[in-house]
Amino acid sequence: MDAHWDGYDYLVALSARVQHMRCVDRLLVDLPTAAIQIFKGVRADAPTDTDPALTAKRQDRAYRLADLSRCKVTGKIYSKTSNGDGDAMVGNRTLARRWTTAASTAGPNGGVHVECPPVPGEQVEVMRSLNGWVADNMLPLLAPVESSWQPHDFLPCSAPASGESEGEALAAFTEAVAKLREGVAGVPDEILVCLVGNMVTEEALPTYQTMGNRVEGGSDETGASSLPWAQWIRGWTAEENRHGDLLNRYLYLSGRVDMRQVETTVHHLLRNGMEMLVPNSPYHSMIYGAFQERATFISHGHTGRLAGQHGDKALAKICGAIAADERRHEAGYTRGSAKLFQVDPDGMVRALAYVMRGKVTMPGLLMSDGRDGGETLFERFSAVAECIGVYTARDYGDLVEHFVRRWRVAELTGLSGEGRRAQEYVCGLPPKIRRMAELAHQRAARSESRTLQFSWIFDRSVMLR
Repeated sequence: MDAHWDGYDYLVALSARVQHMRCVDRLLVDLPTAAIQIFKGVRADAPTDTDPALTAKRQDRAYRLADLSRCKVTGKIYSKTSNGDGDAMVGNRTLARRWTTAASTAGPNGGVHVECPPVPGEQVEVMRSLNGWVADNMLPLLAPVESSWQPHDFLPCSAPASGESEGEALAAFTEAVAKLREGVAGVPDEILVCLVGNMVTEEALPTYQTMGNRVEGGSDETGASSLPWAQWIRGWTAEENRHGDLLNRYLYLSGRVDMRQVETTVHHLLRNGMEMLVPNSPYHSMIYGAFQERATFISHGHTGRLAGQHGDKALAKICGAIAADERRHEAGYTRGSAKLFQVDPDGMVRALAYVMRGKVTMPGLLMSDGRDGGETLFERFSAVAECIGVYTARDYGDLVEHFVRRWRVAELTGLSGEGRRAQEYVCGLPPKIRRMAELAHQRAARSESRTLQFSWIFDRSVMLR
């Protein structure tokens, strides 16, 4: 009890305290200034252990706990780094800087450069050994190009048909656009906000392909590799590319949104990037992919249902087509994860627990329209999605329960001690998440209504009740 505490001990204690505070009150999204200074100061603290191996182990544990406490609720901490163009800033907040078990070095402007931790060699070998399995079980989920839908299939045609004059084509196009606008006229602003948020997320596809190609053992190393893992990444990207294209053109023709602000948001998001806990880990990436694809399936499906209820059958059809794609892609990542659970159950259950402790952060987390104030744009978008039922905390709980059941996590045997602890943690999550969601729902019901303003809809506000 009287042993001397060094910097790593204080970092562990600080991380635990911050994690506890955030579990008690999810509104505590920012570390206090003093805590940030302590955090940074600890990193410069010289280790006191005489055993280098013990020092490395304690440092690794401290950084892991720091990362998990940071990610537990918000998925971000804030540093004071800017590239001079303001892209390191999200309104008055700064972009997240990930503290991992990897080596970190200070940059010339005081920022932190973080490298990914090394991936265990056995994970890489497992992934490479599954190329044949991927060819038989995942690639068939990708639709042939010739039979795939294209954005043009859902939108007014601007080109003249065979034998049709330019004047006739223009008249037909104008009439079709008028019909599209008639359908979207009854869609409330809050649904449009969710539609734009979904579209912005889809339009950041280049970032997602980049992240996919960081996965060791499952990337497209040449850009045109014939290996099945590489074919999956390119095929998935090709199908996903249609989603942003279609929603972008629909929103442009609708006349209901400020397209320049929407495009500015996409621009910011692509420059800001995205965060994953261990993006080069094949196990983490497969799990993350399964969760994200199911989440987008739910989000697009609910958006389409709400649009249809307000009379926009065209938008309902569009969202349904996109949701169907997401469902197929979810099946691919879910199958891949299930196979990894068969091959390396201990490694996968530990990876799943790590991802769950860090929480599955959304790929659009760093979106910005350049006008962010108190709450980030993503937080406001998420609040609207929660309020109208596009994607809710209950949906997240359902996701966790679905995958725990689908991957038969409770039935895993032959696990290490750490694996068994991870199994117990993951299997106990669904009821905890449901309870937290219910408490949040009750708290929201007691709260007063508030308004949120969005530049996407010409600075109009939506009411959250």
